[in-house]
Amino acid sequence: MDDLIRHPLAYARIERGWSQEDLARRIRQAALRRGLRSGVDRQRIWKWENNRAIPDADSQTFLADVFEIDPSRIDFHGWPNWLPGCDRSLPLGPHSAVPALREALRTSMDRRTFLTYSTGALVSLAHQWATAEPQAVAAALEGQAVDLDLVDMLEATGAKLTSLVTEQRQHTGRLLEAHLTTVTNLVDGRNYTPPVAQRLNTLAARLALTLGWYRFDQAKHASAGFYWHGALHSAHASGDRDLGAGILSDLAYQATWLNQPQSAAKILSNALTRTHHPAARSLLHLRLARAQAAAGESRACHQSLTKAEQALEISAQEPSPAWCSWMSPADLLVDSGQCLLDLGQTTRAHQLIAEGMDLLPGARNKTRAVFLIYEAASYLKAGEADHAAATARESLVLANRIGAPRCISLARDLLPKFKKYNGAEGVSELVELARAN
Repeated sequence: MDDLIRHPLAYARIERGWSQEDLARRIRQAALRRGLRSGVDRQRIWKWENNRAIPDADSQTFLADVFEIDPSRIDFHGWPNWLPGCDRSLPLGPHSAVPALREALRTSMDRRTFLTYSTGALVSLAHQWATAEPQAVAAALEGQAVDLDLVDMLEATGAKLTSLVTEQRQHTGRLLEAHLTTVTNLVDGRNYTPPVAQRLNTLAARLALTLGWYRFDQAKHASAGFYWHGALHSAHASGDRDLGAGILSDLAYQATWLNQPQSAAKILSNALTRTHHPAARSLLHLRLARAQAAAGESRACHQSLTKAEQALEISAQEPSPAWCSWMSPADLLVDSGQCLLDLGQTTRAHQLIAEGMDLLPGARNKTRAVFLIYEAASYLKAGEADHAAATARESLVLANRIGAPRCISLARDLLPKFKKYNGAEGVSELVELARAN
């Protein structure tokens, strides 16, 4: 938003070419369509845009009508955060987790959803997370306390759902959403002691984190961002810094994937300030290296790769956090290889990726499918069309079997580059397979 436009209402109005009087007239018309009257005039608009007054509930409903915004966003975000052009995420706070989670669940169900948080908003949220201490969740216990056996059951079921590999998770999206809805309702009820509140918020964060990856693998990036945003609020409410850092690293990974590596690096820099487990720090440095490589920052990338390797070698007294328990030398090798591919160091890159893929367990087939496509792209760039076609075909078959549309999209995006190699071995078979999916 332009710094000279100091309020999102002014931004939304000016973006549409409306004067303050134009907006006031549209608000009065929106009221009439509901059989109501509104006394909003240019002076009232001026007060709203200069923080001299806040529109009442009816006026906000009329504004939502004018800007064609779902009125449910009013309650979720509050004034003025629901307005178009205002991409600020919900500020972290003791009661921010529930509205953030409900927003994620709501947008996940709405196929028309296109709104998302800008990377600037997420960088700001990451900075807030790094500098703001979590506030203890107060226990209300206004009614019957949450049954501990129920919490135990929800945690046990949640652990099973969040540990499923991609091939299995493709069938459990609705189960995850239902489970998260149940946990969110319990958090919203506030009938618990502080330790139970911590358990519920941690569980909500892990469920939302998994759902974010489920949507990301479906290439539904807006929905993934909302889930990770809700997960960060819940993790912050639980006081789990390592979990929050992991969620930020996923938001950063998404930013790199969407060709916004500079924003990804800023998010990761904030995440690194407040996480302590060596495995977590290793993964964060590795993803920072990926962002730096994508931005062409060779020296910084190699420095981050060195830090990732050093952190991974540290023996920790405590188990790795669940969100990075899979981090291994295989991941370090394949991601280092991708960094080198981005930096144009192809020979060494292929060696590292091949070594890493040999170490990857079968449960990591999604990672294997992604890196096979990266390898195929590199082979194609070098003019080795037959090798590229065979590698891309292997990735496509694997991605289709495990239900990873994001990986399938990567393969399809590579097809136009095969046009000048139509006669090469395996190219026609690859094209036919891609069209069948």
